[in-house]
Amino acid sequence: MQKEPEATPEPTAERDLKGIDPTRSRHSLAEDIFALVVGTSLVAFGVFLYQQASLVLGGLAGVALILDYLTPFDFGAIFFAINLPFYLFGIGSLGWRYILRTFAAVTLMSAMIRLLPSGISIVEIHPLVASIAGGAMIGLGLLALFRHGAGLGGVNILVAFLQERLGLRAGYVQLGIDLMILAAGALVVSPTELAWSVAGAVVFNMILGVNHKPGRYMAFS
Repeated sequence: MQKEPEATPEPTAERDLKGIDPTRSRHSLAEDIFALVVGTSLVAFGVFLYQQASLVLGGLAGVALILDYLTPFDFGAIFFAINLPFYLFGIGSLGWRYILRTFAAVTLMSAMIRLLPSGISIVEIHPLVASIAGGAMIGLGLLALFRHGAGLGGVNILVAFLQERLGLRAGYVQLGIDLMILAAGALVVSPTELAWSVAGAVVFNMILGVNHKPGRYMAFS
């Protein structure tokens, strides 16, 4: 007698919503903390390279960088302050766990950006190196944070919400928002510096677009 094929399990609501099988293993707390530190460190150093080359970037980090160039306030303080309203938006849609992790990441990055100049001195850096290397670091850092249930506030909260609820690809959504913020950067940098900034934005958003897809990553937070 021919054996009947096993029935395919019905997809759960959670699997349909996130593209993730809920039976897959979760990250441990130690793994989440490690990813938080490494991810924010990579993004902070990428932003530092952008600062040294007088470039701009997208997201709230880009807004903070533009204000850093225009005002006497430093990037870390601006970045921390302008993120505060977005936490309220994210609590209802993404939950306390995501918001708390994101708050920790933003706080840690704000502190790192303030401390990096005292530990590293860059005499000269070509904008090509800053945009490509810095963009890659930012992309990989954000990827680590996203995969461990965190972000860097602001636009990242909106992007994560849109991907989770509507299935919109995180990298491509953020690329559109970033381009609008980069356009505003034309007020503070030269056309050449703006062109290098756009190149860096493409690099880190393509890293997210290629690697951060629903259902691709095995573990989840």
